[in-house]
Amino acid sequence: MSEPKTVIVLGGGVGGVVTARELRKRLPRPHRVVLVDREPEHLFAPSLLWLMVGMRRAEAIKRPLGRLARKGIEVRLGEVEKIDAEARRVMVAGEAIEADHLVVALGAELAPETVPGLQEGGHNFYTLSGAEGLRDALASLERGRIVILTAAPAYKCPAAPYEAALLVDHFLRQRGRRDAVTVEVYAAEPGPMGVAGPDVSAAVKQMLAAKDIPYHPAHQVKAVDPAAKRLEFANGVSADFDLLAYVPPHRAPRVVRDSGLASESGWISVDRHTLETRFPGVYAIGDVVSIPLTLGKPLPKAGVFAHGQAVVVARNIASIIAGRAGGERFNGHGGCFIEVGGGKAGFGAGDFYAEPRPTIRLRPPGRRWHLGKVLFEKSWLYTKL
Repeated sequence: MSEPKTVIVLGGGVGGVVTARELRKRLPRPHRVVLVDREPEHLFAPSLLWLMVGMRRAEAIKRPLGRLARKGIEVRLGEVEKIDAEARRVMVAGEAIEADHLVVALGAELAPETVPGLQEGGHNFYTLSGAEGLRDALASLERGRIVILTAAPAYKCPAAPYEAALLVDHFLRQRGRRDAVTVEVYAAEPGPMGVAGPDVSAAVKQMLAAKDIPYHPAHQVKAVDPAAKRLEFANGVSADFDLLAYVPPHRAPRVVRDSGLASESGWISVDRHTLETRFPGVYAIGDVVSIPLTLGKPLPKAGVFAHGQAVVVARNIASIIAGRAGGERFNGHGGCFIEVGGGKAGFGAGDFYAEPRPTIRLRPPGRRWHLGKVLFEKSWLYTKL
């Protein structure tokens, strides 16, 4: 057997957990697999949409990362303070750790503070506290106007704001309040899920229209007035709200931006098939990377891609440690569920690396796809951690 190696995985989200598990499964025990995260618990983020409408409790969608120790994975809790990509050395809570192979899976940092008044004026349902705050606000809202807002054109989980609007609509209908409460979507992007193609985008718009949810594309928010409950957009339009639920701007974590790993895009550039960075032995996966597609948009930031990339990277690292060439390649395939409420969901999937544009098929909403999402959630929470 080769001399024992150390593989460090930064980030305990979907990509980091899958990478660490796959490595541990393929590497003999003398080799170390170290997972680093600042949070002691893994949050299954897709379920935040259900939590915000009272369909889940916080404790039901979290699991301790420490459980991975039972599988032979070293879990190191602490803030990643510095990454020296050239030396494959990281500083975690004041301690330097050196790696033979380094995988950066630190995700995207949410930055609501970059839009004046946004953080104070609404609920960021991409976080646990924000989703819980939105749940409580929805429970007490009897009449008025709800605005679902995307504060920047690109964000992780492209379907999520549209799912949020549809789930809020169903929540209100169940309680007999929909006639007294309007639900509208203001989006910075020109169309929903544009990277999936015009047919998918049109289908999502039709889902909104069928529930009387007005959709306002190409509205870039520039400020929020929390006291007046008003949105100001770059095109000169303003909109009032009684309840604001938003997707904040995203950026790479500061430690990544300070490391030299980030490219001009602000994210880490990688080989689209192997996820290798420009530094030997250093890989990046998931939301922290930007992979351009031929149609001019980047590969969406979504857990399904982080999962697929993680498997490729882990298998290639294991092969290299075993003295073989790494032959696994990420193919750009992926899909996601689109919850519409009432126990139904749609499902879109396809090849995002296809030329000249992604080939995505959207299955219409039905109970089978909702059940599929429920089963995926349970499988993740009860088998991965």
